[in-house]
Amino acid sequence: MSPTERKINARFSLYRRLLIAGLCVAAIGLCVLYLNFEPSSGLYPRCMFKMLTGLSCPGCGSQRAIHAIFNGDLKAAFSYNALFIIEIPLLGLLILSRHIGSRQTRLQRTLSSRFFILFILTTIIIWTIVRNIFDI
Repeated sequence: MSPTERKINARFSLYRRLLIAGLCVAAIGLCVLYLNFEPSSGLYPRCMFKMLTGLSCPGCGSQRAIHAIFNGDLKAAFSYNALFIIEIPLLGLLILSRHIGSRQTRLQRTLSSRFFILFILTTIIIWTIVRNIFDI
């Protein structure tokens, strides 16, 4: 490896470490924010879709659900947005499969398959329709 390539690799490694550190600080900051302030306080952004149409989007209630999870109230979190709570482990699995790399190729193929993506999209659409019809 030439000295130039080593410098480029060292610089890339430094940027990657700084990015990871920044993301960790941001995540901790968001956790502190969600622990200390109620979503109804007006500090958090409102759903533009709901403001314009009066209907709930698939993500409506997610901020309150996160706040409830951080405060240990899983039942309240589920009542705010059940689909979001159900999909948190799925999102974690997706992130984990991306970082594991080639060791879990079958898992990555399954999570990236057309069928799986269409299944998730269909679930989100059905959830949106059901929650607006039954006012969930």
